[in-house]
Amino acid sequence: MASIIALLLVMSSLLGVISKPELEVPVTPGLSFSFYASSCPNLEFIIRDHLFRVFMNDITQAAGLLRLHFHDCFVQGCDGSVLLDGSASGPSEKDAPPNLTLRPEAFKIINDLQALVQANCGLRIVSCADITALAARESVLLAGGPFYAIPLGRRDGLNFATRNITLANLPPPTSNTTQLLNSLATKNLDATDLVALSGGHTIGKGHCTSFTNRLYPTQDQTMDQTFAKNLKLTCPAANTTNTTVLDIRTPNFFDNKYYVDLMNRQGLFTSDQTLFTDSRTKDIVISFAINQSLFFEKFIVGMLKMGQLQVLTGTQGEIRVNCSAPNAGRMGLWSVVDGNEQEGDKSQ
Repeated sequence: MASIIALLLVMSSLLGVISKPELEVPVTPGLSFSFYASSCPNLEFIIRDHLFRVFMNDITQAAGLLRLHFHDCFVQGCDGSVLLDGSASGPSEKDAPPNLTLRPEAFKIINDLQALVQANCGLRIVSCADITALAARESVLLAGGPFYAIPLGRRDGLNFATRNITLANLPPPTSNTTQLLNSLATKNLDATDLVALSGGHTIGKGHCTSFTNRLYPTQDQTMDQTFAKNLKLTCPAANTTNTTVLDIRTPNFFDNKYYVDLMNRQGLFTSDQTLFTDSRTKDIVISFAINQSLFFEKFIVGMLKMGQLQVLTGTQGEIRVNCSAPNAGRMGLWSVVDGNEQEGDKSQ
């Protein structure tokens, strides 16, 4: 894996061009592919270099950073609100059930990246939201996936969402295709986006409690028998706290084998396997399973669309000095978002 990461690091230096998938997705006003060209020209190298070192030691951290970006963007947009600690006004997004399994190491890595960026470019130059987005991109790249240019210029949110809003915007792993499509439709993401973004499960791990509903009290008939038998060894009871890999073929490599898993009835979550059993998404799964380049192209499109959800730009929000807390002058605004009205105009 170390030699693969090294090769990808060299190759990535040659990939700083805008390619076809990026051109398909409109850039939100206020964002730009060259946003930090003058204020922090080495930003992407700083992030890539540090993550290269992290992944040389533990490539599994890539999945944690990718998931962190997903959970940030799906709840009140890509504003770094998932990074905020709780306050007197209530528990943070981190404390909501869907986020309790986010890796503590992922938050630490973001903080480390921010410190490196600040040391090189100064305070209040690069937002935590942009650092999180770039860390996700580098995680995909350094795990063997595609490079894609990201429009930057996101600002950090002043508020974190309530438990209810967090729950409403992060579909659980027990979701079926209808529930998933309906949830993503509220964010202008379609069936192809759903299947492509689900491909992020080609790396990472799942907790037993997220899929033992498929094993106990009776086995899900859409699950391969041998696969189920092996899962029961890892998760001998419904409340087991163990984990297992999301992709049994290449668990630490970003490729299209996740879709091969689904075709062989070896998807871990209900929300995974349903994509192959439902006629609305089955053909997309098959197309990605037989054509990795197509998967990469559509994954990039999905990531760019997701990565611009409800972004704050211009004078909206702020650039945090500490990713886990609002800036001192904003402390009075540090509150919970419990409805559609939020600080600043987030419509784009």
